[in-house]
Amino acid sequence: MKIGVYGGTFNPPHLGHAAAARAVVELLKLDRLLIIPAGLPPHKDLPAGSPTPEQRLEMTRLAADQLGLGDRVEVLDVEIHRHGKSYTADTLAALKARYPDDELWLLMGTDMFLTFQAWHEPERILSLAGIAAFGRTEADTEELFSVQRDYLYRTYPQARLFTLTIPGVVDISSTELREKLARGEGANFLPPAVYGYILREGLYNTQADLKHLPLSQLRPVALSYLKNKRIPHVLGTEQEAIRLAERYGADVEKARVAALLHDCTKKLNMEEQLALCSHYGIALDELEQKALKLLHAKTGAALARDVFGVDEEIYHAIWWHTTGRAGMTLLEKVIYLADYIEPSRNFPGVDRLRRVCYEDLDKGLLLGLEMTVQEMQEMGNPVHRATLEARDALKG
Repeated sequence: MKIGVYGGTFNPPHLGHAAAARAVVELLKLDRLLIIPAGLPPHKDLPAGSPTPEQRLEMTRLAADQLGLGDRVEVLDVEIHRHGKSYTADTLAALKARYPDDELWLLMGTDMFLTFQAWHEPERILSLAGIAAFGRTEADTEELFSVQRDYLYRTYPQARLFTLTIPGVVDISSTELREKLARGEGANFLPPAVYGYILREGLYNTQADLKHLPLSQLRPVALSYLKNKRIPHVLGTEQEAIRLAERYGADVEKARVAALLHDCTKKLNMEEQLALCSHYGIALDELEQKALKLLHAKTGAALARDVFGVDEEIYHAIWWHTTGRAGMTLLEKVIYLADYIEPSRNFPGVDRLRRVCYEDLDKGLLLGLEMTVQEMQEMGNPVHRATLEARDALKG
């Protein structure tokens, strides 16, 4: 197996990092990519006011999740938790012990490649891994690479070297990007979820007011709470909510906010969900205490109100989007159904449900509730009483 190892401060991880990683994975046909944020970089001090190592780790995880490489990419915290400076030689030695029969390739940018001989224990590094160096600007030419390659081959005959230029890739220094973020710029250089995390944590002097975010900023912040595979669903729910709100006269902006935040706690496990319920004083019935799927609507609504200051109408639309309830408001119906029929949904009967929803909202809601009850019963799962009450109320 060929494994790529990509280290760096990732302060913050940006689209240049992502493009380079994808290009090397494709050209070297890597089976896995390990991304490793440095704890204490040996070659430079982190700027004053930098995010904590744990925050850089979380940003790197969000960026890695959006690479589109699925299980082939993994973010490791080995250097974050190691005491002292994060020497690459030590990291590679640990990885070689973990993967003794696999082929390691160390990814690095032009500057690192051109100064490699000044690194800590370069010969040991080359005994453990090959080097895959990439250029990200027009100035990173083959001429620069060839001179350094020749020098390294002469100095370290065992070296395995691979160099490439990635034309057209977004190129920006981390320093410049941090300065842009402090001025309210730079979002276009970042994966959306990373930018959202920066805003919600107030990193790099962004100072966003989370309770009064414009939709252009709320969207990436909402995405920063999600696993990458859920992002198309949430964005699809937003678009479906817009259409339903316009069709039936609901408040479009409130529908968009509720849709963007409706799954903001979806990725949490049972222990984390119950901790949030305790924190927010959410009372749970007997079924909810055991059914993880039911909790994210309640904890998501509580978080949306606490962190983002949503009003009661949006709060209840998120709260009831999983079970529904008797006597739902117009916005609650819109969010319940937008979540159900958004474009990425694909299940038997969804086309019929979509058609009915745009013919008559209540008929669509009744059909959706009946489909839910039938599905749960066929699976042998209990149906929440709120769902049964909502169905029965609509049936009269």
